[in-house]
Amino acid sequence: MELIPVVDLMGGAVVRGVRGDRARYRPIESALCGGSDPATVACKLVSHCAAATLYVADLDAIMRSSPHWTALEALLAALPPTVTLWLDAGFGSADAAVAMRHRLGPRVLPVFGTESLASRAAAADCLALPGAVLSLDSRHGRPVDPAGLHDAPGLWPARVIAMTLDQVGADAGPDLAAIARLRATKQGLCPYGAGGIRDGADLDAARAAGAAGWLVASALHDGRIAARG
Repeated sequence: MELIPVVDLMGGAVVRGVRGDRARYRPIESALCGGSDPATVACKLVSHCAAATLYVADLDAIMRSSPHWTALEALLAALPPTVTLWLDAGFGSADAAVAMRHRLGPRVLPVFGTESLASRAAAADCLALPGAVLSLDSRHGRPVDPAGLHDAPGLWPARVIAMTLDQVGADAGPDLAAIARLRATKQGLCPYGAGGIRDGADLDAARAAGAAGWLVASALHDGRIAARG
């Protein structure tokens, strides 16, 4: 199973995400990274996890501000060239994602969060793009999904993230039931989870549940996941 470290960007710094309550996010305090500079944090996380993929959520862009182009470009330049970036920058259209790739390059794959997709037609165009990743966002057991993509598996790309926002930074354990639902809904899917990981035992449980990978941040910053490599 792939361990994918997460960088949440807000106000030009890396912040600690807790239960999706973005108004309360603050710059990260990390035993691993020692600061909140995006490029530094990204490199530390990728090295610690021996990761081939880094997930970045540009939270200001998701909340309808401009992407942090300077931070994203510096982060990408600092990473090893073999690392792929999964970027959620609140893409609401295929054109926005294509423009991002023109600016940042082919190492960056767009993540389309259901909270950002307003219509089924826009979603279909987005998810048909090469390399597209879908984040099925939910909060308090309910989809955050104006386009109704939770109920449209025919539009799903190969890689789908069960983004249970309540579990982010909550140390509540991984949402393994969400992985089971994805596997039961569409054959051949590569299901990824996000949030809730407390330690290596939780990663083992996620692997046993059939997750292709898991997005992790807090447990890494708190020193609860051993270095890989």
